[in-house]
Amino acid sequence: MLSDARRFSESSDKGWFRSLFVHKVDARKDAHSNLLSKKETSNLYKIQFHNVKPECLDEYNSLEAEVQRRLHQDQDFPCEVVGSWNTWYGEQDQAVHLWRYRGGYPALTECLQKLRANKEYLEFRKERAKMLISRQNQLLLEFSFWNEPLPRKGPNLYELRTYKLKPGTMLEWGNRWARAIKHRQENNEAVGGFFSQIGDLYVVHHLWAYESLQSREETRNSAWQKEGWDVNVYYTVPLVRSMESRLMIPTKSSPLQ
Repeated sequence: MLSDARRFSESSDKGWFRSLFVHKVDARKDAHSNLLSKKETSNLYKIQFHNVKPECLDEYNSLEAEVQRRLHQDQDFPCEVVGSWNTWYGEQDQAVHLWRYRGGYPALTECLQKLRANKEYLEFRKERAKMLISRQNQLLLEFSFWNEPLPRKGPNLYELRTYKLKPGTMLEWGNRWARAIKHRQENNEAVGGFFSQIGDLYVVHHLWAYESLQSREETRNSAWQKEGWDVNVYYTVPLVRSMESRLMIPTKSSPLQ
């Protein structure tokens, strides 16, 4: 009986000792999307990646521009294209489109229902399908500390930097960048910052605009001269599983030039 009590005591002591080294996690008060996204807007974004047959890229751009023009003219569709690009460096013969739905998921649902009943749009999809090799999309929210992407005059070169984070690290990423973004806004290069909600998860997209490749290099180098930027890089790099950079040229119809 005594030995049983002693074993229980030793086991309890070990359990108490080990508990000192267990990482304590605060109870989550809210979903990541609510903690990181803008409260004053209900914008939902969709990003599309279309891999186009090389011989069809010009025809594809013309067709896409016409459809975007018609959608913008029709007030019944609660959506707008934020920007359209062709990839210059990165995945070749690729088109990237960023859409905004003012009103969130209800606006997206309304738009999809109307498009499915639109014969012209259905014909457009058939024509577009002949030009595509593959396509992918994601639904995104914008980070609360980034500026909302607004139309820009050109010419600009755009960089889409995509980070795939380790699961469970999105809040830390957001907290770090909320302090660091000030180091990257002085030259008006910050266009928008987003994180995925549907599609590939734990994905972050940062969109930047530069006058040229040279100005990109100078702007990025100048960030390292600012106090705190190196700390942000030090703490966010371990959160990343993989990253990708696309250099993109806006199409003629893109609001972001």
